[in-house]
Amino acid sequence: MATETATSNTMKVHKLVFKAAEKYMRVRKNDVHIPISFYYAMRLTDEYPDADRELVGVAIILHDIGWYSIDEDDIFKKGFQSENFMQSDVRYLHESEGVRLAKPLLKDLGYDEEFIDKVCTIIDGHDTRGFAKSLEDEIVRDADKLWRFTQTGVSVACDWFKQTPGQYCARLHADIIPVLHLKESKQMALKDLEMTERMLQADIL
Repeated sequence: MATETATSNTMKVHKLVFKAAEKYMRVRKNDVHIPISFYYAMRLTDEYPDADRELVGVAIILHDIGWYSIDEDDIFKKGFQSENFMQSDVRYLHESEGVRLAKPLLKDLGYDEEFIDKVCTIIDGHDTRGFAKSLEDEIVRDADKLWRFTQTGVSVACDWFKQTPGQYCARLHADIIPVLHLKESKQMALKDLEMTERMLQADIL
């Protein structure tokens, strides 16, 4: 009963953070990307009960709010379609802007400095840093990628990367699955991608 109550309370907290961050999500399909990534983050946290569920949830909700501060044309041309897009200036900028926006948002919600620092450590480098700093960081980094394996994720990303569904699914196999941190993430990715490829006729289109 105590565990159920704690989980219920954490869900209420996450809803408050979603509401507080809502205005920052109306860019780059973050109002689709972030809720789906949140779903995966919670699934992964179920697999790792030692992880701080509240921290994971808050960090995945806020990890991409920094895109709000960046010109949308730059987001797609520099952040998704340039030759070395993962190390582009806008990638670093959206992380630092995410930290900047997250700090006052979380302070207004009553979080202490220690918790805010943990969230910001995850946000800062979630795309550009080559390693995770904690279990919670691993979960957030994987959940950020796992949404791509859904039909929705492929549909959105095809536009971002100017690829066909088949081309993007091939990219997920080759480039994204190998960099997932957790074995459960890889299992989810493979299962969901198999369904997505069937539904989108990726072998044809």
